[in-house]
Amino acid sequence: MPYCTQDDILQQLDEATLIQLTDDTGIGSVDTEMVARAISDADATIDAYCQGHYSLPLEPVPAVIRKISVDISIYNLYSRRADSVPENRLERYKNAVRFLERVSAGQISLGAAAPAPETTGNSVDIDQNERIFTRDNMEGF
Repeated sequence: MPYCTQDDILQQLDEATLIQLTDDTGIGSVDTEMVARAISDADATIDAYCQGHYSLPLEPVPAVIRKISVDISIYNLYSRRADSVPENRLERYKNAVRFLERVSAGQISLGAAAPAPETTGNSVDIDQNERIFTRDNMEGF
């Protein structure tokens, strides 16, 4: 399940801009597959920062993650073009990454999102026997 939708992106960009960012064939409409790929890439970035701290995919999607997914998706769409990314979009992207870095470091909690379960399947138990040779029992040798 994606963390944001094309409709979420259209709340940040007008349709003409989204067409300009995705229409590589010149048909004059939004390439929904291109938008889906940008969202998928953004969500993979989010998951990379959240793994180890939360069960993935995040469900329900916290509002802040939806917002970050939108910001990173839009950045991904802009960065496809040879033109430069608008300053406000670049700043939103940088803020999103900084937020995710803090989540990864455990400095920020996503709130209601379920933490990742503790793993117990890959643990090692060590049983120790008493030491056979010590200073005391080696005297005289």
